[in-house]
Amino acid sequence: MKKEIICTICPKGCTVTVEGDAGAISSISGFGCKRGQDYATAEFTSPVRILTTTVKIADKDGDLLPVRSSSPLPKDKIMECMEVIKKATAGLPVCQYDVIVENICGTGVDIVATKTMK
Repeated sequence: MKKEIICTICPKGCTVTVEGDAGAISSISGFGCKRGQDYATAEFTSPVRILTTTVKIADKDGDLLPVRSSSPLPKDKIMECMEVIKKATAGLPVCQYDVIVENICGTGVDIVATKTMK
């Protein structure tokens, strides 16, 4: 399998070409620095993303609390995590960085508030 990855580590935005299969890389080219090579390797073998979204606030019809993952989540778990978050509610008051959903989908990552609300 061949995949072109645009590196987002620095402003250069190198287009890195990675070839391999089943998570094993056979060749990598086009990176402008070691950080770009590391980024493309990670993106090819096990891509991760920070998840940012909102959670319903209990007893506040229509009000939402902004939240994010405390660290990157595996990209293939994002939709599963969103299903859990869709069912979650936060009670007020809540402080920034309070855990709203602990260990979401068994990933070891928490979903935390990004805003203090009283």
